[in-house]
Amino acid sequence: MPLQAQLQRLEAQVKLAEDRVFRQSALLEKDAVSKEAYEQVRTDQAILEADMEIIKANIAQTELRAPFDGIIGLRQISEGSFASTSTVVAKLTKISPLKIEFAVPERYASQIQRGTNLTFSVEGRLTPMQAQVYATESQIDQSTFTLPVRAYYPNTNGALLPGRYASVQLKMREISNAIAIPTEAIVPEMGLDKVFLYRSGRAYPVEVTTGLRTESEVQILEGLHMGDTIITTGTLQLRMDLEVTLDNVE
Repeated sequence: MPLQAQLQRLEAQVKLAEDRVFRQSALLEKDAVSKEAYEQVRTDQAILEADMEIIKANIAQTELRAPFDGIIGLRQISEGSFASTSTVVAKLTKISPLKIEFAVPERYASQIQRGTNLTFSVEGRLTPMQAQVYATESQIDQSTFTLPVRAYYPNTNGALLPGRYASVQLKMREISNAIAIPTEAIVPEMGLDKVFLYRSGRAYPVEVTTGLRTESEVQILEGLHMGDTIITTGTLQLRMDLEVTLDNVE
C-alpha cells in the first residue's frame, strides 16, 4: 500500500483511539472500568501514533524538493515503481525569468554589453516584448564569426514557454538626420552604387556612397540630399534623361 494511503488509514485509527481513551477516562473516574482496561487503550493509542510518525518519516525521506520554482512536466515513472538516484521522475522547467540566446555578427560585438535593451517577437504574438542583455561570451565564435549573447525576459505571467524560436531586434546606434532609402532603389553598376532621381518628369542617375544596412533600407552617406525624389521600382529599365511617370509618391 502506498505510504500516503497508510498514513491516512493510521490517522483515522488514531482518531478512534483518542475517542476510546476519552470514554475510558470518563468511565474510570466513575469506577465503571478497571485501570488496566484504561491503560490498555492508552497503550493502543501510543502504538498507533508511533506507527504514524514512522510513516511520516518515510514519506519525508522520499519527498523530492526542487531547487527552484517552475512547471513540472509529464511523469516518467509510475507510482510504486523502484527508483534510483539517476531515475528521471519528471522534468522541472523554470519559466520566470526566461533566457534568450542569440548571436550578433562580429562587427557589432563591441556595441553589445550588459544592460543593452532589445525587442523580440515570437510566432503567434503580435505585440513585441522587451528583454535585456545580461551576459556575452568572452570571445568571437570562430566557426560562425558571431558573438553569443544572452538576455533575460521577466515572463512574470508565464505566458511564454521555454524552447520557442524568437526574432530578435537590436538597436545598435541611432544616427540623427540620416538619409535611408529602400534597398531596391540601389542599382549596382561596374562596382559602383547608383540611384535614379526624379526631376521634372525625367530620370537622372547619381552615384551614392552607402553606409549601414538593414533588411529593407540602406543608409546613404553621400550623393543624396533631403528632399530628393528617388525611383524605387523599375530601376533596371531606367537610363539617363528617360521620361518617367510616377505611380505613387511617398
